[in-house]
Amino acid sequence: MSISPTARFHRMTIESPLGPITLVGDEKHLHAIHLIEPTSLDALSTSPSRPLSQAVEQLGAYFAGTSMDFDLDLLAQGTSFQHQVWDALGTIPFGTTTNYGSIAAMIGRPRAVRAVGLAIGANPLPIVVPCHRVIGANGSLTGYASGLEHKRFLLDHEQRVLHDHRSPRERPAH
Repeated sequence: MSISPTARFHRMTIESPLGPITLVGDEKHLHAIHLIEPTSLDALSTSPSRPLSQAVEQLGAYFAGTSMDFDLDLLAQGTSFQHQVWDALGTIPFGTTTNYGSIAAMIGRPRAVRAVGLAIGANPLPIVVPCHRVIGANGSLTGYASGLEHKRFLLDHEQRVLHDHRSPRERPAH
């Protein structure tokens, strides 16, 4: 993420079940979520902005299992292709997974599976733009910028939340 010297960016680090998460935004948008502590953001203001405060609240609800959706003003820097991929990620329902080939087909580029994988890996807004819901065609967990243990945690978390929100009649018998 390149940061304009004239923009007034803010950062906020919160604790989560994944460890520290650093949020970066300006007065209007959330720009990035870092699941691995970044070292290059020390110069940014730590005063809270509305987008950061909203992100903290909504991530808290996500991890508490009380919310399955995000409603945040996002502004991610990327190419038009990356934005197509990231937009497609936003359509993957909570608690479900898809694969790279399906995302490529969804954006009308079925042969661009590797490029889709690179775009997913460049997603600056993990969790909110749910790249963790993309797995290999064979069902295996593949690539996640902050590590497969974080990806597994997020997928398991969403399954637990879905299970807890089903009525007793909808839950599978054990």
